[in-house]
Amino acid sequence: MGDETTALERACLTALPAPRQAFDGNFVAKLFLGGTGRANAASSLDPAPDPALASRIARIEALYARHGLACRFRLTPLDPPGLEPLLAACGYAEGDETIVHAGPLPPHGADAAVRRFDGPEPGWMAVVATAEYQTEARRAEKLQLPELLAAPGGWFVLREGGVEAACLFAVADGPYCGIFDLATRPEFRRRGLGDRLVRAAAHWAAGLGATRLWAQVASTNAASLALQRRVGLTEAYRYRYRTKPVTVP
Repeated sequence: MGDETTALERACLTALPAPRQAFDGNFVAKLFLGGTGRANAASSLDPAPDPALASRIARIEALYARHGLACRFRLTPLDPPGLEPLLAACGYAEGDETIVHAGPLPPHGADAAVRRFDGPEPGWMAVVATAEYQTEARRAEKLQLPELLAAPGGWFVLREGGVEAACLFAVADGPYCGIFDLATRPEFRRRGLGDRLVRAAAHWAAGLGATRLWAQVASTNAASLALQRRVGLTEAYRYRYRTKPVTVP
């Protein structure tokens, strides 16, 4: 599990880049527009003991404060011992839990109803905006992503009845294909469109050398959890956030 956890954490850094990034010891801090947690959080890449952990947390806090962002730590199996108790003692609030799933690419093939774009076209943005978790800051970050992404990315749209009905974002990073932002318009849900999009993205990524599929989903999102299990993904690990809000003078 350890090797794949490290590989998936690195794949996450690649797939969801931020325009500002800084390292402090084994931690990498990412700063964007305060939208998605993954692009606006600090996380560890090595679970080795860190004798300077308390001072490191303080420096990372100061970094986010300088940029007017809430300081957020993403807690994973790669955390050094004692990180969460220190954050709790410093007043960091606990956030929701996310499950990371991974597995072989599922059976896949081209789908005539699915189109891939090189960026978040208006139709793609219109569909993703129907997802309950989307905010203005998140959507603004998505629009900048093509300029920041170094690995091949695909913005997929499935049309049904002449309408952009569902969308998905995927990144092909060596052997890994990460899938994100799977959304279906409410009136088209429970028709299997998400499964079709995942398999279409897997087909594209296989052509670029990918052999494994991975995804991150809130532990409370029953529909996405069921879909990921249907395409053969299993739990690799979980992560949570601890966040300290911005202090207004």
